[in-house]
Amino acid sequence: MHRTALRLAAAFMLLPTLALAHPGHDAAPDVLHGFVHPLSGLDHILAMVAVGLFAVQLGGRALWLVPASFVAVMAAAGLAGMAGIEIPHVEAGIALSVLVLGAVIALRVNMPVAAAMGLVGFFAVFHGHAHGAEMPDTASGLAYGAGFVMATAALHGLGIALGLMIGRTASARPITRIGGAAAALIGVALLAGVV
Repeated sequence: MHRTALRLAAAFMLLPTLALAHPGHDAAPDVLHGFVHPLSGLDHILAMVAVGLFAVQLGGRALWLVPASFVAVMAAAGLAGMAGIEIPHVEAGIALSVLVLGAVIALRVNMPVAAAMGLVGFFAVFHGHAHGAEMPDTASGLAYGAGFVMATAALHGLGIALGLMIGRTASARPITRIGGAAAALIGVALLAGVV
């Protein structure tokens, strides 16, 4: 099970480079702009990695269903952002996602897979909208969207890989809990406007 999950995480992380492996892609700069956007903020990085860690913590089908639900909802919300549809409190929603996902990991909250999918899907709305709304005017929506979807999948894969590696250590629970608590504190700082 762990080897399969590690291979899946590695595939997610390699996906962005595979997509650009062939020359002649006119949309490559737009894909790269989209790919870089989720990597440009600590809030996005922490939330995406936390989704992967949370999926590992839940185990079983959650390992792929939880990240997949985040990506699907985020892509739809990204389209809304590209279309100029307003969603209130996007930045607060993103900061809250870091806080809540960090707390869920720190407290080792166990919930049904469907509830976990709903939780991460709710926060994916804010992340996706931010990605879509901040698309450069000259970018192709499809290529830019593909970029931020690939980056998100890669960050989820990183979270899964970290969770599985940490799970192999004798002190897995404390390490995961400390990481979750640190993310939650950063979420509080983001909400307060300190970070």
